[in-house]
Amino acid sequence: MRIGLAGAGRIGAFHAATLKGLAAVDQVVVTDVDASRAEVVAKELGLEFAPDVDQLLRSDLDGFVIAAATSAHADLIAKAVAAGIPTFCEKPVALDLAETQQVVALVEASGVPVHLGFQRRFDRGYQFAAEQVRSGALGFVHHLRANTNDAFPPPQEYIPTSGGFFRDCLVHDFDIIRFVTGREVVSVFATGANRGEAFFGEYGDIDAAAALLTLDDGTFAAVSGTRYNAAGHDVRMEVLGSLGSVAVGLDEHTALKSAEAGVTFPGGEPHATFMDRFRPAYIAELAAFTEVVAGTREVPCTVRDALQAFRTANACELSRRENRVVLLEEIGA
Repeated sequence: MRIGLAGAGRIGAFHAATLKGLAAVDQVVVTDVDASRAEVVAKELGLEFAPDVDQLLRSDLDGFVIAAATSAHADLIAKAVAAGIPTFCEKPVALDLAETQQVVALVEASGVPVHLGFQRRFDRGYQFAAEQVRSGALGFVHHLRANTNDAFPPPQEYIPTSGGFFRDCLVHDFDIIRFVTGREVVSVFATGANRGEAFFGEYGDIDAAAALLTLDDGTFAAVSGTRYNAAGHDVRMEVLGSLGSVAVGLDEHTALKSAEAGVTFPGGEPHATFMDRFRPAYIAELAAFTEVVAGTREVPCTVRDALQAFRTANACELSRRENRVVLLEEIGA
């Protein structure tokens, strides 16, 4: 199959190389708003180059992958849907809730498959945790603890268009909580702080956050994160049940040191970035997309799934700003 790719930055170049290595993909065509950047990536990987998105979408594509700037996602999804091309898009769908809702309505009315990029759904640890919950092996789940700790903060220029810590970073935790439990969030209480560089606060953002989510069956999920975890990139989840518990991301690479005498676990090198932590999941995610393109698989993460995670992120931001519990029903469906 012939796959088009919009966006040749770090994640775009990674996706281009991944797509090239998939057996189902015959050719990858790359474009970017910075045409020279796309041309370099295409040349380095032996791929085709298109000077702009419109020409890319007219080049007889079987599927389309969006790894462009967040501000371009909604428009690119709309163009792909108009062309009837199955599409994969990195999260989020759009920068705000209203535009996200518009895209969801457009996609659902069109029938064109659109797969959102929440790669944790393809991580074997999270999949195992979900299987344990659904099988009843853990009994009833009473608590979850999830964290996303970046080893170092993003550059200042990224922050104004990032959407903020809850929408940009912890939204992955909000999505994977839904995936693992099969439940919906009904309320949140969230807080945050600016502990590092002043530029986060200058843009109304935070670099450390915590939230308590209540799910529709009464389960509590505690979510936390930081941009300053110099020990390494640390993404984990604990699922605590009445009959048993499991931990995702607890292995030799976990960015922790035990305070107990004689304990050497974990002893491996911590992950430095999210791409190190989730490399196999990213590959599995795009392999799944090729199955969506081929018509042999349903979309594994829909625009509506992305909307639900985004609603939780918005509720957390509102809770942080107003210092109160926010019900999800307050955030437009």
